[in-house]
Amino acid sequence: MATGIVLIIDDEEKLRALLARIIRLEGLKVLEADTLKAGGRLLDRENIDVVLCDVKLPDGNGVDFVRETKVKFPSVEMILLTAYGNIADGVAAMKNGAFDYITKGDDNDKIIPLLARAMEKVQLQKRVAMLEQQVGKRYTWDAILGNSSLILNAIAMARKVAPTDATVLLLGETGTGKEVFAQAIHYGGKRATKPFMALNCSAFGKELLESELFGHKAGAFTGATRDKRGLIEEANLGTLFLDEIGEMHIDLQAKLLRVLETSEFIKVGDTKSTRVDVRIIAATNRDLEQDVEQGRFRDDLYYRLNVFTIPLPALRDRKRDIPMIADHYLHFFARKAGKRIEGFSKDFLEHLQSHDWKGNIRELKNIIERAVILADGPLLAVDNLPSELQVVGLRTSGPLSAFDLASVEKLHIQRVLNHTRGNKTEAARLLNIGLTTLYRKIEEYKLSYEA
Repeated sequence: MATGIVLIIDDEEKLRALLARIIRLEGLKVLEADTLKAGGRLLDRENIDVVLCDVKLPDGNGVDFVRETKVKFPSVEMILLTAYGNIADGVAAMKNGAFDYITKGDDNDKIIPLLARAMEKVQLQKRVAMLEQQVGKRYTWDAILGNSSLILNAIAMARKVAPTDATVLLLGETGTGKEVFAQAIHYGGKRATKPFMALNCSAFGKELLESELFGHKAGAFTGATRDKRGLIEEANLGTLFLDEIGEMHIDLQAKLLRVLETSEFIKVGDTKSTRVDVRIIAATNRDLEQDVEQGRFRDDLYYRLNVFTIPLPALRDRKRDIPMIADHYLHFFARKAGKRIEGFSKDFLEHLQSHDWKGNIRELKNIIERAVILADGPLLAVDNLPSELQVVGLRTSGPLSAFDLASVEKLHIQRVLNHTRGNKTEAARLLNIGLTTLYRKIEEYKLSYEA
């Protein structure tokens, strides 16, 4: 049996002592009370898991006490004990939230198995609560990293819209964290305990996307052997995040518009409407206004989606946030790899901040993961970076670097090695130098290359 605390409330001292002794033999901690008032004080003071309570007590009725306790402590399981079996009391107890209702004496052999089941339920509820807390923490505003004014402004806008049901449109390049923002808005709002469903509209063709989004009836098309609920229906009462909304076929845009306007849709192959209550958060890296002008995106859908727009900044526009983000992923991947890595070398950070980051946070995350895998020491060093990042600092190392022949030669040789994927023979041919000379240059400039 799992560990936990059991409270016995009974005014019969001998019976109470007997039950306590039996339960303690199972490895559980036992507290005792002879009145409901005394039991209530213990519930307030101790982290009690299960209560064994007599029905008839000097200061009240156990059936009523169940209702009061479950309101105040919903996770506590209650088992009622009575000297006289009473169907009406049993029904009332179960309605009030009791785990079970048993008769004293006749059912003594059932108490331990019953108590074990009640304790298992309590422990399961605790694990679920812990997981929910972890999920909530993972998707809170703290999951969005950065202190620059651009990202703080985006977070402030998201916080304001989160408690509402307004449709949100997130605009930003690939890898800027649009789904992280969508999750934070969902879990920061009143739908937090309801489903969050995400769909990348660029990952499916028109027909498959329609089925994934709206669902279908059995027989609607070849292979549709049974009814299928679409993600809009799965997200009912919660939030549906539509990433890359600009890639949605224009015919499907009309069906999505109907959901936004009427909260209804028709499944593929169905003849009647399905009603839903779902919040839509959409995201795109496209210029939807331009797509509207060119006829690739419906203007009426654009205006419905554009209720509340949040632009997300590119990483290159908030480079002061790079050390914080890099440090977060360093510790995450170091724990995952079982390595003790304390931080970064100065040159490593300088190279990170010199990079353009076309892939934004996603690219930075991948670079840090790779560096952690390659690292042998306590600090991530330039040698742990991909070759294209190792030479990026040469372009911004100072005004004289452009006129320094060694710097230019080093950069050129590195580029040729990258082009040949580390094939030194081919690199020497392209550079029109001897292979021995190339080896000497590689050693002299401490060059690395992708083998």
